[in-house]
Amino acid sequence: MKKIRILLFIPAYNCEKQIVRVLGSLDAEVMKYISEVIVVNNRSTDGTEEAVREFMRTHTYIPMKLFRNKDNYGLGGSHKVAFEYAVREKYDYLIVLHGDDQGDIHDFLPVLKKGIYRGYDCVLGARFMLQSRLEGYSIFRTLGNIVYNFLYAIGTGSRVFDLGSGLNMYDVTILRDRFYLKFPDNLMFNCTMLLAASYYGYTVRYHPISWRETDQVSNVKMASQSVKTLKLLFDYMDMPTSIRGEYRDTVISKYEYEEAD
Repeated sequence: MKKIRILLFIPAYNCEKQIVRVLGSLDAEVMKYISEVIVVNNRSTDGTEEAVREFMRTHTYIPMKLFRNKDNYGLGGSHKVAFEYAVREKYDYLIVLHGDDQGDIHDFLPVLKKGIYRGYDCVLGARFMLQSRLEGYSIFRTLGNIVYNFLYAIGTGSRVFDLGSGLNMYDVTILRDRFYLKFPDNLMFNCTMLLAASYYGYTVRYHPISWRETDQVSNVKMASQSVKTLKLLFDYMDMPTSIRGEYRDTVISKYEYEEAD
């Protein structure tokens, strides 16, 4: 039987304290299922890159590469770099684990051990299922997210438990036609991916995860993000084919990166 190749992609931006904890969570139990790890540094201005380099120097047994975006492409842009790499290197699946240490890769071990991912195009980490665990998340934000999940469920015609956490898994097969290239390069990328899954008929499964906010620095501006999230949904509901259109403020012809020494 062919060995399934899984790429672990860790987007990183100004998270020098947290990224070490994330990398430290990649123990033998996790790495049993991971073929390679790539950290995509989105032009961090702190010591993120050096922290990753130091980890790599002391953990040479972990197959890992450090990429540096040629420009600040945003979270969505970093996803595009990783997606392109996964397609080019012929990986079977890709896992996204944010480098800010809010999610825990171990929450996906049941998905990996039982092979649950094999029956779905997307396995999405969900912070708002009954079995999920939240730490440092206010009741106000929790309720707000549940309301938005409900609205997106109406818009997509399927249950939604999260608009985009930092722990997700994709079958690389669906990434080959590059449907995501015109999606926003900012934090709206995951919401657009969710709508795309509905439009293209991709199979989605949600999996409960733990989520914590301790020493992370949020890049989310709540008010403007909320408005953009609703507008994205309403535009899609008004014209589903809009998902094939251009969402970026700045069109980038190629998302380039260099491998850091």
